[in-house]
Amino acid sequence: MVQVTFHENPVTLPNKEVKVGDEIPNFTVLDNDLNPVTAQDTAGKVRLFTVSPSLDTSVCSDQAKRFSEEASSLGDGVAVYYVTCDLPFAQKRWTEVNEVKNLTTLSDHRDLSFGEAFGVTMQELRLLARSIFVVDENDKVTYVEYVPEGTNHPDYDKAIEAVKELTK
Repeated sequence: MVQVTFHENPVTLPNKEVKVGDEIPNFTVLDNDLNPVTAQDTAGKVRLFTVSPSLDTSVCSDQAKRFSEEASSLGDGVAVYYVTCDLPFAQKRWTEVNEVKNLTTLSDHRDLSFGEAFGVTMQELRLLARSIFVVDENDKVTYVEYVPEGTNHPDYDKAIEAVKELTK
């Protein structure tokens, strides 16, 4: 079972842990126009799912900006999705204000479907734990990082390398 902390306090995650080799779990989130997006809707490309508590914090904002910058060099065969529990309206505003164009923000605020499927819902906070998942074009998970302390950055370089390995 994955164990993480948030501000050094232990938080409870669902028992589900996604591991390398697993098939992408089913989920339904909302795009910025309130349209549902499922795992099947993202199929056909290499996907990097970058997950965090809220875009309105400095580490989460930096994470989104960094992956957006990296996405510009990954090619058309890669899609980068940023999943939080922020409302779709807040995600859209943040994306516009920060001029982020190379990733798609998705909201898990309604059902926590992504959080439950990937085992990243911090139950005490009803937020998502910082994590990274890379999924190949055949729906297999090829890279996983559950960041042990929720206020720390993920390993950007390892995540990008995992994507690049799939696009060689």
